[in-house]
Amino acid sequence: MPYLTKPLILLLCLVVSGECRKHGHRVRRWTGTVETQKHGTSLAKKPPDVTKSRKTKTEHLLKVDDHDFTMRPAFGGPAIPVGVDVQVESLDSISEVDMDFTMTLYLRHYWKDERLSFTSSTNKSMTFDGRLVKKIWVPDVFFVHSKRSFIHDTTTDNIMLRVFPDGHVLYSLRVTVTAACNMDFSRFPLDSQTCSLELESCEFITCVITLITYYTDDKDFTHCLSMSLAVFAGWYNRLYINFTLRRHIFFFLLQTYFPATLMVMLSWVSFWIDRRAVPARVSLGITTVLTMSTIITGVNASMPRVSYIKAVDIYLWVSFVFVFLSVLEYAAVNYLSTVQDRRERKRRERARSQSLPCTCGISQTRTMTMLDGTYSEADTNSLAGYTEEPMGPEEEQEELHEVPEKPEHMVVHLSVSSESTTTKKKKSSLRALNIIQNTHAIDKYSRMIFPGSYIFFNLIYWSVYC
Repeated sequence: MPYLTKPLILLLCLVVSGECRKHGHRVRRWTGTVETQKHGTSLAKKPPDVTKSRKTKTEHLLKVDDHDFTMRPAFGGPAIPVGVDVQVESLDSISEVDMDFTMTLYLRHYWKDERLSFTSSTNKSMTFDGRLVKKIWVPDVFFVHSKRSFIHDTTTDNIMLRVFPDGHVLYSLRVTVTAACNMDFSRFPLDSQTCSLELESCEFITCVITLITYYTDDKDFTHCLSMSLAVFAGWYNRLYINFTLRRHIFFFLLQTYFPATLMVMLSWVSFWIDRRAVPARVSLGITTVLTMSTIITGVNASMPRVSYIKAVDIYLWVSFVFVFLSVLEYAAVNYLSTVQDRRERKRRERARSQSLPCTCGISQTRTMTMLDGTYSEADTNSLAGYTEEPMGPEEEQEELHEVPEKPEHMVVHLSVSSESTTTKKKKSSLRALNIIQNTHAIDKYSRMIFPGSYIFFNLIYWSVYC
């Protein structure tokens, strides 16, 4: 056994010494590589990793963890003045039907929180994103009459927080808000609306938070900001931002006023069409009436259902009345024409029944009609049965030689009318009444009365609403 122990110990020592040589060779090879990069002249010096350096965290710098930010600054002390600044980016839409408006704006708040003060010799301020906003106290200002609103979050929340060393805080966010606006359409579309954007604190009353205004120099929008107090379960500060909106009239001139005026002028064309052209005048009148009804329906479809009369309603309905009166004018013309024709027919029949035929002793039968001035040539030609008979050659020779032995026969129709003389005498005194019965006079005077009345209405309308 003693002889075997010595060789085993010697073999174990050789194995241990070989492993130590291998491990030392690896360490020297790695150390040589590092030393080559460190002392090499061709490679630049590697910059230090600043993320591994130990610095003071933001929470430690602002002492966020050392204070309770669920309470307002200076809790139990005087009210905190909070400044509000609004910069309008765009006025997206205005809806008359829903009575609201949508705009995108930058809402900024200013206040002082001494708990966020810090000491810094290099930084005049520090800017943070929305993650720090969730850890500190911010004013709970909201839009009073807001229907829909949201904070933009593309690509991240559009929120900015800037803290100054003395504790002053600037809190800005980009918001799109849809707010209600009570509009008055009594002068629509020649109106101007005033819409208000109202801001108020949700939780704190006047003695805790006081909203003050910061005026901005914005050339595109004129902000009329005013302060007011409203009683709502206590005294609350409410900030009003008034926007005055003026409507452009050119769109409504093309879409509403010009078509209505053209339809009224088109209805006047029927005054120059013959009264006997019944299909032409009736179809023209009905077409203009239906077109005016379509225009009125289209305008009311894009407007809210209000209980008062708008300015555009007055213009459209007066135009509709003018178009409707042109249809009634032809109805009156047609009716009076029918009545007058019926009277003339009865008078003609009465005259024929009162005619006295007489036959004298003349061989040749001739017809002589003595008529009063009330009958025309058509009435004379309509006396059937009393035409002149042609004479033969023998009768012509006898007439030339003036032979008195052969008697001639002549039929003379004498129409006795007692109305002819009285009608002639009363023509000058009853001329005004004959205008009503004269269809041509109605059309003649309508050509002047209708355009004149419509022009007079337009002068009054545009002078009142403009």
